[in-house]
Amino acid sequence: MPEVVVVGAGPVGLLAAAELRRHGIDVAVLERRPVAGPGSRAIGLHSPSLSALEPGGYTDRLLAEALRVDRGEARSGGRVLGVVRFDRLSRRFPFVATLPQAVTERVLTDAAPRVERGVTVRGVSAERAGVRIDVERGEGGADEVRAGVVIVASGAGARDLVFRTGAVAVHEYPDRYLMADAPAEGRAVAEVHLDRGGVLESFPMPGGVRRFVAWDPSPGDDGPAARAARLRAAVVERVGPAAGAAIGNASSFGVRRAVAPRLRRGRIVVIGDAAHEVSPIGGQGMNLGLLDAATLAPLVATWVRGGAAPDAELARWERRRVASARRAALLASLNTGLGRPLGAAGDAARRAALRALLAGPGGRAFAHAYAMGLDRDA
Repeated sequence: MPEVVVVGAGPVGLLAAAELRRHGIDVAVLERRPVAGPGSRAIGLHSPSLSALEPGGYTDRLLAEALRVDRGEARSGGRVLGVVRFDRLSRRFPFVATLPQAVTERVLTDAAPRVERGVTVRGVSAERAGVRIDVERGEGGADEVRAGVVIVASGAGARDLVFRTGAVAVHEYPDRYLMADAPAEGRAVAEVHLDRGGVLESFPMPGGVRRFVAWDPSPGDDGPAARAARLRAAVVERVGPAAGAAIGNASSFGVRRAVAPRLRRGRIVVIGDAAHEVSPIGGQGMNLGLLDAATLAPLVATWVRGGAAPDAELARWERRRVASARRAALLASLNTGLGRPLGAAGDAARRAALRALLAGPGGRAFAHAYAMGLDRDA
């Protein structure tokens, strides 16, 4: 029987498993996906996450493949409204490191125990001496796994493994977005275009690629060709014809907000999107989960080695992580609202407000908040 089972082999679960292994704990990792996915939804690592990853030796390996983005621009109508300077923050890593999520997962996979794939977790039940995990192994059928502690880190879909239905309030935003990665020349500067038609974000990535995310004006027409055409038109209008022409396809996604009030139920702990889901407009979801994992692992290692849960320390950890998630959710909600389409008067007021905010001390405060400076474990 492993001492700890981690459910989920995304970045958050892999980090939890790698850190526990580094502390000498016997860990098993269960993952539903038969192979690691090529998707790249989360691309930005902020300074607190890079600092938390450093003791395990992951940061240098990640930075070797990442692009360092030290500033961002808010733009409207082709003009710069203001600049957000990450390089002026008093941080160990005064930039946002961008890289595909698959690269982050590869680096963490190298440090984590072997992932057992193709395993669907159907339930977790606390018992007197540990936790029973009910699993389904493909054609192997139903089975059981037991562990001393279980960490659920398998995303929002796993929330029902830990919480009763309705125990965590979920807010569905009306907004939908289009997203694509495409070759694009330009500076290593993040751009957020705010115009009457809604937000268009343009983030540089390694290899001369940019991530484009745009508010979707016609989410009802979800055919592949229609999605790509809408995103292409938005990029052509605000960035230029060359960038737009490089977009061959686009994905579509909606956003939700959910923050669990509790992260621990006895020997079962939940982290990452299963515990708190925030709008990706703002880029803090994966970073929240990574900080969950990095700060939880030493406590679980102490628990397993000593045989008794460090209840006071775990309660403090839970309060910090819930408070951090609530702050990130509020910031993401504000960013989502800021990026919605507006009429002429509202758009003019938004431009004026951003100019005023980013021109003064508010610009530094904005950079501090965007770069996870409001997290309790930053």
